[in-house]
Amino acid sequence: MLRPADMPPLPRPSTLASGALPALFIPIWATGFISARAVVPHVDPLTFTAIRFTAVALVLALIATASRVRWPGDHAGWRDPVIAGFLMQGVYLSGVFWAVSHGLPAGIAALVGSLQPLLTALLAQPLLGERVSGRRALGILMGFVGTGLVLAPKLGATDPSGIPPAALAVSLLAVLALTLGTLWQKRTGGRVDLLAGATLQFVGGMACAIPLALAFGGTAFDPAPALWLGLGWAVLVNSVAGILLLLVLIRRGAVAGVAALFFLVPPVAAVLGYLLFGEVLTPVQGAGMALAALGVAVASRG
Repeated sequence: MLRPADMPPLPRPSTLASGALPALFIPIWATGFISARAVVPHVDPLTFTAIRFTAVALVLALIATASRVRWPGDHAGWRDPVIAGFLMQGVYLSGVFWAVSHGLPAGIAALVGSLQPLLTALLAQPLLGERVSGRRALGILMGFVGTGLVLAPKLGATDPSGIPPAALAVSLLAVLALTLGTLWQKRTGGRVDLLAGATLQFVGGMACAIPLALAFGGTAFDPAPALWLGLGWAVLVNSVAGILLLLVLIRRGAVAGVAALFFLVPPVAAVLGYLLFGEVLTPVQGAGMALAALGVAVASRG
């Protein structure tokens, strides 16, 4: 997953890119958690992610070939984005889909995913030698306190807004993989064309998801309209359109706008989860989500 914070902005953003396009990117990203919730009654989550990554890799490879992108010229240029994709796509999204399929509400899954910048800030100093400022430390503290307010009241509850401990644990491990993949991309990703790198990342996702599906996935496959709609949305909108939109934003210099709006993903996912599936948050959880988003924003400003 190519994240805005990992990519250098270009100058002179257009009015459209700095406004409407970043705002469009957020619901596209948020509906990734909703599509996971929609397809889980119809297909094993590990099987679904394996199919999704294969389809996305093929579509992006066709787009990259038609665009005549410059593919890496050395072994490291091919290896590094595959490793990043193994962690950021394969481990992370497989974990998220599994967690949602085992009862983790979509809004909570999005909130846990939004902790990735905080974990990155914590690990950047020991792994990359980056100093953690006082502002960033404050943001990290706010983010974790806010997350605690969201998680604690419903941990282990059996109602629709409950948080199964096993699903939460898998989601947290998935975010750790996303964080490690982000740090790897920060260290190695500057030499590869963005579209070529995105394609290779999904190849890395395939390298993780296909063995997981073969070893632990189920064979149940209900060809219901909701499954095909969810698969088409996940492939063409969440992944392909989301990445292509991000590339447009990067080239128009609107990366900062995307990064700021990224903090709206959890509440947007929570609202969609409530409207579509009846998932609810208590007032304390809502306040915790707002505090966590603010913490991520503060920490990201360093």
